[in-house]
Amino acid sequence: MKKLKNSHITFFVIAVVLFWMKTYIAYRIEFKLGIDNSLQKFLLFLNPLSSSLFFLGLALFFKKHTKLLMIIINFLLSFLLYANIVYYRFFNDFITIPVLLQAKSNGGQLGESIYSLMHPLDLFYFSDCMILMILALTVFRKANAENRKSYKIVLLLGVTIFLFNLGLAEKDRPQLLSRSFDRNYLVKYLGAYNFTIYDAIQNIESSSERALADSSDITDIQNYRNANYTPPNPAYFGKAKGMNVIFISMESFQNFMIDFKMPDGQEVTPFLNSLIHDPNTFYFNNFYHQTGQGKTSDAEFLMENSLYPLPQGAVFVNKALNTYQATPAILKGYGYHSAVFHGNYKTFWNRNVMYKALGYDQFFDAEYYDMSPENKKNYGMKDKPYFQESMPMLEKLKQPFYAKFITLSNHFPFAMDPQDTNFPAFDTDDTVVNQYFQSANYMDQALEQFCNALKADGLWNKTVLVFYGDHYGISENHNEAMTKVLGKEITPVVNAKLQQVPLIIRVPGVKGGIQTQVGGEIDVRPTVLHLLGIDTKDYMEFGSDLLSKQHRKWALFRNGDFVSDKVIQVNDKCYDAQTEQLLGSNDLCKDIDTRVKTELVMSDDIVNKDLLRFYKPKGFKPINPDDYNYLGPKGNKGSKPVSKN
Repeated sequence: MKKLKNSHITFFVIAVVLFWMKTYIAYRIEFKLGIDNSLQKFLLFLNPLSSSLFFLGLALFFKKHTKLLMIIINFLLSFLLYANIVYYRFFNDFITIPVLLQAKSNGGQLGESIYSLMHPLDLFYFSDCMILMILALTVFRKANAENRKSYKIVLLLGVTIFLFNLGLAEKDRPQLLSRSFDRNYLVKYLGAYNFTIYDAIQNIESSSERALADSSDITDIQNYRNANYTPPNPAYFGKAKGMNVIFISMESFQNFMIDFKMPDGQEVTPFLNSLIHDPNTFYFNNFYHQTGQGKTSDAEFLMENSLYPLPQGAVFVNKALNTYQATPAILKGYGYHSAVFHGNYKTFWNRNVMYKALGYDQFFDAEYYDMSPENKKNYGMKDKPYFQESMPMLEKLKQPFYAKFITLSNHFPFAMDPQDTNFPAFDTDDTVVNQYFQSANYMDQALEQFCNALKADGLWNKTVLVFYGDHYGISENHNEAMTKVLGKEITPVVNAKLQQVPLIIRVPGVKGGIQTQVGGEIDVRPTVLHLLGIDTKDYMEFGSDLLSKQHRKWALFRNGDFVSDKVIQVNDKCYDAQTEQLLGSNDLCKDIDTRVKTELVMSDDIVNKDLLRFYKPKGFKPINPDDYNYLGPKGNKGSKPVSKN
């Protein structure tokens, strides 16, 4: 016993076992990893062991302060695990290196959302660290590093277990490391810590791709684009020519809220419900968000470039210096002036840099608004004062204009100031879900206020309005409460359909209607540009005109899943879209899956390799970001409102 108490190896074994078991418990409690068979259960149990041995084993290399180094390493790994837990509780995703880079500019403004995801019982995830500290100061106070060569055996054992783990994982899911778009798979098979190493390697490779790229890299993409181009519908092409365009991003707004009634019969969104029945409105009720870790900024990127977001991080943060051929830049060639209105500061999501690359003439950020406490909610301006203060600036824009409004109020955790609503909360055991209905109702009122202002100043009947939900608001972690809300079990197919967000396009003078075709955010740019009479055939984009007679019948998610009018694929399993029945080997699923993987790889190549610098569409004038600046109300070019014609 005395020999064991004086041994660093004994202390090390205790540290490994505690950390291994804690991590495994976290995997089972906190993460929904889709464990389907006995092998996956075994791998989930095994993979924390290799990480524990390898990382904690590094401390054995040092003769002095070995126990202290083990405790420090344990704490750092525990912190990484806990950060992933908190992040996963809302995003159902894992932290990547680009997300950490985003946190530099965004983290300070997300405090309320982060704190709402933390619980007192979370101290458990640091309990082993505290136990080790106590043991180091008591039982193992005199322990010595008696055999420093032991670190070689430990590290070799850790690597061996990892390779064994990887071999079994590749057997269960071939090409795991080369063709996986879903981080859940990587964590399920390899563990959260090994995933972080993999992610770091991937980002190093991504950073080097641009330097090695040349003009030949875009040839295959151009051929694919030409073969899959969707021509415009002659019945709608050019029907909105010369009109103003306003995009309204509806924060965290999911499609199930449209026409939804509370138990007492109240409509949650009465204005939007009425708008979808406007004779000039196209309402797409089978339309999906396709965002990744960039959420709202990803939705913007999809809408304006018809390219997919990155698998890790946000294009707005990591690729803002790329060359783009975005909608604002395209419309410059047709006499349009462009502007963004956003009730937060311009550095949030790196927008002050990215908008220059996209070609926005003006950016009205928080410096233009009254950001007093009564006007703020979450990390930005409340929607009602935001729209009210935006109208004078909008009215001064040179016409025709292309403008974008980004709402903020309907953001997790959806808590409302009492003075801003008298709408009832829903009645479940989940506060976040309950508050979502109040927050959505407030946004609906703000949108009605904005549209009434457009009518009052004469813009209503000469402006194309595009309302879209940017991404989901209620994640899978709230499925128990959502079962009560929807009155049905949240199956994998139902959960996929919950990723529907509304797309509402109002075109003055054009007969609209309810549109049931499957579509995604990637499809909005060609749809709107074709309405304006601008053919997109020469642009590198992956969208398909939603109003075209040849519009494709599927939409993908960033993780490689997809939905179509006939089949839905979730976690590599194919389901009948109508009956939700699990299908066996299905040719249609295989065909769409091949297209999905091809488009994601090609889009990632365009972004990571900055391939648009090698391609110039006919008639397009490239953007020089140095021509723009957003210096605020007292600044100069690109900041001051411009007078009307």
